[in-house]
Amino acid sequence: MPTPVPGPAVSAPPEVNLDGGATLLAWLRRMRDEQPVWRDPKGDVHVFRHEDIQRIVADPAAFSSDTVTRLSGGKESPPGGTLLLLDPPRHAKMRRLVSQVFTHRMIAGMAPRITEVATQLLDGLDSDHFDLVDAFANPLPVMIISAMLGVPESDRGLFQVWANNLLTEDWETEQGKEVLGRTVVELGGYLQEHVTARRNGDYDDLITTLVRAEVDGERLNDHDVVSFAALLLLAGHVTTAVLLGNMFMGLDSEPHLLAELRANRERITPFTEEVLRCRPPFLKIERVPTADVKLAGEIIPENTKMFLWLLSANRDERVFPEPDRFLTDRPNAKQMAFGHGIHYCLGAPLARMEGRIALDLMLDRFSDIQVDHSKELSYFYNRVNVFGLQHLPLSVRPV
Repeated sequence: MPTPVPGPAVSAPPEVNLDGGATLLAWLRRMRDEQPVWRDPKGDVHVFRHEDIQRIVADPAAFSSDTVTRLSGGKESPPGGTLLLLDPPRHAKMRRLVSQVFTHRMIAGMAPRITEVATQLLDGLDSDHFDLVDAFANPLPVMIISAMLGVPESDRGLFQVWANNLLTEDWETEQGKEVLGRTVVELGGYLQEHVTARRNGDYDDLITTLVRAEVDGERLNDHDVVSFAALLLLAGHVTTAVLLGNMFMGLDSEPHLLAELRANRERITPFTEEVLRCRPPFLKIERVPTADVKLAGEIIPENTKMFLWLLSANRDERVFPEPDRFLTDRPNAKQMAFGHGIHYCLGAPLARMEGRIALDLMLDRFSDIQVDHSKELSYFYNRVNVFGLQHLPLSVRPV
């Protein structure tokens, strides 16, 4: 007998690592139908339908992104949070400053470097069985972002430790709080040294450009530069690493696609978009209503923490027919893997390009690529807010 799908009367959403997300996805579908706005035992509100989530993220005046200030009285947030936590009008000026630097042209210019680094990592494989995450998906974005920022590639081990601290520790425990605090200090101090060097010397890298960017006579201060650099190192690393793993899980679920993509590389782009719809890197994002608001028939009080389930929005049958089928020809303009509105992810084009180049190179190099199900697949826990794998064993056959 199949396991019954839990409904609203649960203490918490089902864990991804329970069965790779199958129970969670079934629960989300039931919640979209039965209780599209749900208050958990802690009093936090969860929103599941695409229409409601799109309404919220498109209205920053009514739904604030500044969750730290509103919910914890200005408590220090993890590094890399400033731009994500800003509301208008400050957000608009910060976004314009950062957008001067992080342009589509600059990102497109990174393609040769991405190809070089990915080739180097693939050349270093010494077996036809390897962990995609450890050997390729984790180091690739860290090495690319390090090159962009102008920090030494040799320090990528530090970034991996900091990222692991933020992704694996439970911040609600005493140990987690200690690790989080130490990580904030170490990462912030490290990046501050590089920002100071750029203000006092002659460099040519992304940190230098951030330091010099100007809008309406205003420049980014040291805290802003450090925060954006941390955002790139941490969120940019996680997004690409998880996307790469999810791409191969998509191929695992649809084995015929491997030959199709190898024969027609232009199909990699729509394939990637369907991966992002089915398996967005992040489960959910947070907002806080700035006044009492009515949503799906429910009254939500001001300053209530709201979780907007991107995974649920991307599987909403009201927007995506047959949402649990993997269809590469599906129109995916409405998928929300990288958010929507003023906080749409600046790094989305970079993550997409890294994924496309990486898959293209692996198709050139290997005649067959399979997920090795003889080994355990290790998923992130829900509290990390990542929909993907910490480890993904692959078995490959060289061309």
